[in-house]
Amino acid sequence: MDRRAATSVIFAGFFFLGMVFILWGVLLPDLAQNLAMNEVVSGAFFTLISIGMILGAILGGKYAQKFDFMSLFAVLLLCVLLLLLAISFVQHWLWLLVGALVLGMFASSLFTIGHTVIARLHVERRSAMMGFMDFMFSLGTLAAPFYVSGLYLIEHDWRWPLRILAVGMLVLAVYTWRVAHQGKKLVAPEEAKKNRKSLSYGDIIRRPVFIFLALAAFGYGMVEFGNANWFVSYAQNGHGFSGEQSRLVFAFFTAGMVVSRLVFALLLKWLTSHRLMLILATIMVTGSFMIKLAVDPVVMSWGNFMLGLGLGGLFPLMLSAAMDVDSDKGPIISGLCVIGSSIGVQVASFSTGLWAHYAPLVTAFWVIPIGGAWLWAMTWAYSRFVKRHIAQVKLGVN
Repeated sequence: MDRRAATSVIFAGFFFLGMVFILWGVLLPDLAQNLAMNEVVSGAFFTLISIGMILGAILGGKYAQKFDFMSLFAVLLLCVLLLLLAISFVQHWLWLLVGALVLGMFASSLFTIGHTVIARLHVERRSAMMGFMDFMFSLGTLAAPFYVSGLYLIEHDWRWPLRILAVGMLVLAVYTWRVAHQGKKLVAPEEAKKNRKSLSYGDIIRRPVFIFLALAAFGYGMVEFGNANWFVSYAQNGHGFSGEQSRLVFAFFTAGMVVSRLVFALLLKWLTSHRLMLILATIMVTGSFMIKLAVDPVVMSWGNFMLGLGLGGLFPLMLSAAMDVDSDKGPIISGLCVIGSSIGVQVASFSTGLWAHYAPLVTAFWVIPIGGAWLWAMTWAYSRFVKRHIAQVKLGVN
């Protein structure tokens, strides 16, 4: 496989995935108005994406290795873009919920493949390259609010951002298939079939280090996508911000994610991974409380930036450290993280929607700092196991 071409495909794919995931939060006010969605239905939409991601992570982690990764990546990209086109034509929120479930399944499988391919292609620079990969995801999330705002200047219709994004993904899917086809020519048949077997979650979940990784991923999902899915609605409906102002304040969150994922690998020259995890987690939890307690848009913007700055490098750092512990279980480890974060997304999204049904959204938004506190505690526990593993490696202990 051409390492450079494969890496470019995964990076571009993660950029599009970042846009896809953040679009729903940005478009939610218009979706809710156009399709007559109340808070519970809105929460159920994000919950079904999470359930789909759990199902996709289970299947992808266990069976993705049986197929050629790049070919499967191309097919899944094609499925996502067709689904986006289908969703752009729905007239009732029930079909939107069905699309959310299927979208989650496809997206989590793409995440699993991307994490595994990059981790295996760049063993010597695993943390840095996985950080850059998630940086591309964050770049997509950063671009999404401006992308929507730009299209709304031409046509204020939530359907067109999905349709135009689908066209871009079609170009990437075709290029990915070409890269996969060229890669097969360079690999002998017996080499191509090597290690194509299903993996088991049993070996992973019995080890405490991976249990705490999953619990940390749960908190990560609560905070990142809870904020991503609800902040624009929270700022508009809870604090009376305009749609444009809400999206601009939220952009500070995605900007923090981008900065963090771009520079965190450089900090590993001076800090150990377990210590950097705690620093990032502390910045994250501080930002989560700033967002909730602030009413001034400037302070709220800085809170969003700190939240993104803490979260951005945390996930790739935790995942790369886990793959250092057991690199042969890459798809399963990635799948476990996706499952944990997806459950966190599900809990945060639905509980916020349900809470907002009985109380103001300003009150329901407490879910985010609560999730931040949980994530900090689980990161601390997980970092202890990573520290122990590093010490064992230095001593030459298996």
